[in-house]
Amino acid sequence: MPGNSFGTLFKITTFGESHGIALGVIIDGIPPNIELTQSDIQCELDRRRPGTSELVTQRKESDKVQILSGVFDGVTTGLPISLIVFNEDHNSFSYDNVKNLFRPGHADYSYFQKYGVRDYRGGGRSSGRETLSRVAAGAVAKKMLSLKGIFCKAYVRRAAGIECRKIDLEEIEKNEMRAPDSESARLMIERILQLKKEHNSAGGIVECIIKGVPPGLGEPVFDKINAELGKAMLSIPSVRGIEFGIGFKCVDLTGKENNDQMTSSGFITNNSGGILGGISSGEEIVFRIAVKPTPSISIEQKTINTNGDDSICKVEGRHDPCICPRMVPVVEAMAAITVTDHFLKQKTIGW
Repeated sequence: MPGNSFGTLFKITTFGESHGIALGVIIDGIPPNIELTQSDIQCELDRRRPGTSELVTQRKESDKVQILSGVFDGVTTGLPISLIVFNEDHNSFSYDNVKNLFRPGHADYSYFQKYGVRDYRGGGRSSGRETLSRVAAGAVAKKMLSLKGIFCKAYVRRAAGIECRKIDLEEIEKNEMRAPDSESARLMIERILQLKKEHNSAGGIVECIIKGVPPGLGEPVFDKINAELGKAMLSIPSVRGIEFGIGFKCVDLTGKENNDQMTSSGFITNNSGGILGGISSGEEIVFRIAVKPTPSISIEQKTINTNGDDSICKVEGRHDPCICPRMVPVVEAMAAITVTDHFLKQKTIGW
């Protein structure tokens, strides 16, 4: 079926469900002789792994990756790489009470209308657990980009109504929120844990900076790099919007204020977020995504059942009170996959 693949020259196809036997990804377009080991991929999967703190779902998964093909003697062969992770702790019985109900805020209703059948166990293919496959593929893309001096760094800019007051990239992996401000992270955690006690959830904003991108990446008109990054980010579950550079604040500026003027030393500002006309300018690419509150909450809500009758739904099981911290490696992965694809496209015109 269409819709399960992303990319053109660096192309990924993900498979598997939240409560199925396994999840995985097939990656095509990787050049040969790039050093790649299981640990390169595992370190990224560990960053999005569940059960690591009170802020995330307590589902216990080791998420150990296996490389099935495309790597020999520690280097890529140039052939498709296939990666797989087996599920270990999928307690499907906790979803028995909603097997005939459409959970508010989930894809249950729309999937059922499209296919006439749905996997109610944790949302099946629409579950955030699908992003495990993206992170695995993103680890490969990150390895390729690192050889070119390109790095993707994401962090939680805002969560539960609390905004970071400073951006210190060294702080990101030092707190459970993956926020660049330790004090703001502390306040976020307090608020999210309170919401968790109330059986509720929170959303937030994840910001991403892509460093080292050379000028010239991106295609004209329809395949602009910001359009492709937009598609990549909006394909992530729970993402509701994206903005680049100064974003929507540009509407209140004049043209002179908004334009990134240039001198012989380079750009004076980066309001465009490193993209002009859909092509990278050589400045840092900067964007932010809006992440909605986790829809799985154990508060009674109105819904309908599969027969269309009015019902009451109360979601049980283990869920993230705020998905933003675990969203960080997913955002980095999809950013890396997108930039890698455009990097390979640029090479086809002799750059």
